Amino acid sequence: MNKSNKISTSIARPTTVAIKKAAGILRHGGIVAFPTETVYGLGANALDPKAVKKIFKAKGRPSDNPLIVHIADRSELSKFVLEIPLVARKLIAKFWPGPLTLVFKKSSAIPAIVSAGLNTVAIRMPRHPVAVALIRAGGVPLAAPSANSSTRPSPTQAMHVYDDLKGKLEMIIDGGSTDIGIESTVLDLTTKIPTILRPGAITEEMLLKILPKIRLAKKIKIAKSPGMKYKHYAPKTPVWLFTGTDDAKRTQQIFRAAFEKNRKKKFCLILNGHSSYLEEQGVFLLGSSHAEVAKNIYHALRRADTYGAHAIIVEGLPEKGMAKAIMNRLRKAAIKLIK
Repeated sequence: MNKSNKISTSIARPTTVAIKKAAGILRHGGIVAFPTETVYGLGANALDPKAVKKIFKAKGRPSDNPLIVHIADRSELSKFVLEIPLVARKLIAKFWPGPLTLVFKKSSAIPAIVSAGLNTVAIRMPRHPVAVALIRAGGVPLAAPSANSSTRPSPTQAMHVYDDLKGKLEMIIDGGSTDIGIESTVLDLTTKIPTILRPGAITEEMLLKILPKIRLAKKIKIAKSPGMKYKHYAPKTPVWLFTGTDDAKRTQQIFRAAFEKNRKKKFCLILNGHSSYLEEQGVFLLGSSHAEVAKNIYHALRRADTYGAHAIIVEGLPEKGMAKAIMNRLRKAAIKLIK
């Protein structure tokens, strides 16, 4: 560590040697960023309160915002929760490994700092091979929120992590761009009716094929999951989100806002459409499917932030399926909603 108390941050490809080195850092109480199928995570040994505290410090994250614990094998779950109800076993059989986080009553093995002092814990089993290899090599579960500065768009590439957290962690494992691009679905199994605390790629429609009934969290009294209580996912440039369901009207409103009412101001536009991600002169086309939009949205917000614009104008989506998760993130990022 140098005189400014900054750490030298290295970026490494996910070789066997690099994963072994990262695992050693974790076992010795350090923090490491690594790819999952959703976004990059900032991991620490979930059973070591001092190591977990480093996550909060590096991110500038409030201590009452709980973390998700990542495991590599289903057999590990019983160590960290009081019971695994039948409904959980059905969900795990269908969706693990994958982007579904489940909230249980926690066992005494989980330190209070991980769960923000609550008697619950959020746990998932990622399917990304690098994440799984790292957890197994380290031999400990990983508490891992997204590897970005608190409130910023989540990282979907290693350089996003570096831009936010260089000098605050020892190592970033570069596994390329993440596949899904938004955080996992969080489902609370400690309520009478299972409750979606955060939507994600495992949609309400998919869950209802397993569960007879689901509730959506609305008013937040106690945050059992990340992404519920505080501003999230926001670039430095103000985001204006157009949420109307009429496509023609929404397009007209967007272009009026950017080019008619504010002619002397510079805007970035983030729009849907086209078969793949494109960027040209501050206009971003995210893709023609919800999966493409989800994969590209955080990168587009970060890139748009570099243009020095007055605002980033984002075209919303009709809230069906995975679009509910995308719009959940955009609503939290936006300072202005236009219907």
